[in-house]
Amino acid sequence: MSEQSTIALFGVGRWGVHLLRNFLQHPNARVVAIVDPCLEQLESIAQRFELDQRIFFTTQWQDALELSGLDAVAITTPATTHHELITAALKQNLHVLAAKPLTLSAAESIQLCQLAEQQQRQLVIDHTYLFHPAVIRGREWVQSGKLGKLRYGYATRSHLSPVRTDVDALWDLAIHDIAILNFWLGETPCQVEAKGSTWLQKGLADTVWATLIYPSGFEARLHLSWLNPDKQRRSCIVGENGSLIFDELAQEQLTVQWGRFDEKFKPIEQSREILELPNQEPLYQVCSHFLECVKQNRTSEISSGWLGAELVQTLVAMSESMREGGKAIEILKQEI
Repeated sequence: MSEQSTIALFGVGRWGVHLLRNFLQHPNARVVAIVDPCLEQLESIAQRFELDQRIFFTTQWQDALELSGLDAVAITTPATTHHELITAALKQNLHVLAAKPLTLSAAESIQLCQLAEQQQRQLVIDHTYLFHPAVIRGREWVQSGKLGKLRYGYATRSHLSPVRTDVDALWDLAIHDIAILNFWLGETPCQVEAKGSTWLQKGLADTVWATLIYPSGFEARLHLSWLNPDKQRRSCIVGENGSLIFDELAQEQLTVQWGRFDEKFKPIEQSREILELPNQEPLYQVCSHFLECVKQNRTSEISSGWLGAELVQTLVAMSESMREGGKAIEILKQEI
């Protein structure tokens, strides 16, 4: 394999455009094909990025897979299409970078991971937050024990748009905060509870309240909403000595709010510490990581297909809880 990996992009919508921009800028990638069902979008992308005419543009993904010398594909199409597209790419002996969620089915996600292993190809999932400097630094702080005994966590992810029509707010938004909390804690939920409310589209919850319960006893509560004008992107872990706060929309994204009680429950030792972060674009780090996995044919230690399948299992359990009116659902691991 040459120093550059040749890549075909499937889907250049809202997120796919960002992925394309990063791969075009990356010295170890060469974009050789772009696929999108909308011909006008392909034409717009070609003009916007002043793309080389040697790049193959097509509305038919099957044609792109037949290109000789292709090393990998990056897929940012709707999750409902992932199983078919990833299966086809892996069977062509191509490495795959797929947008989250891996699929909408735990069984299909596991099947894809097994297929990647059989084909000896790499399946990496674009869980971008796992490459965010604040999330990486946050894990170091949680794991260091400086917060003391961990008590609970919470996360809010709300906005007034965009509203999805293919999945509900749970599947659209929760996966980010579950991935962050799992990464920080170094464990995955064993039980979940979730309730949803629907105002905008019949059958698709647009506001969700959920609880994640971990084997250690740690609990975290999530608030997810498409119809909250108060846009928030905030995750927090509370310990006996202070709270670690990741506020993506704040100028100072990662902070520790110190403070505890004395024996009379009077607050003491209160202060705020700003944690400095490197200036890195997380999605560029995703691309670099994927390209390294391709080059070395090495399983991702950060965001493999297996991690993606694990997150899908959690979402499936949360969906079941929503259908059962908030009933606590045990997560039964399926060969992960």
